[in-house]
Amino acid sequence: MNSLSDYFHTDWQAMTVNDWVGTILTVVVFVLMVVAYFLVFRPKNRDRLESMKHIPFDDDDDEGTGARDGRP
Repeated sequence: MNSLSDYFHTDWQAMTVNDWVGTILTVVVFVLMVVAYFLVFRPKNRDRLESMKHIPFDDDDDEGTGARDGRP
């Protein structure tokens, strides 16, 4: 069996533009997910996040048009 470093070897010179874009995008998404998990699961932020939990259920007030669901 080959060593672990041979298994994970990457030929950086042979990578195309699409390979680089995919690699960079994957790393950026990973970092953003770690930051999001850190913010969400940190006990210090609980009160701030709990105060915003009703936002998806609030209806938009369309006082100018009078239509709330798209019907006339």
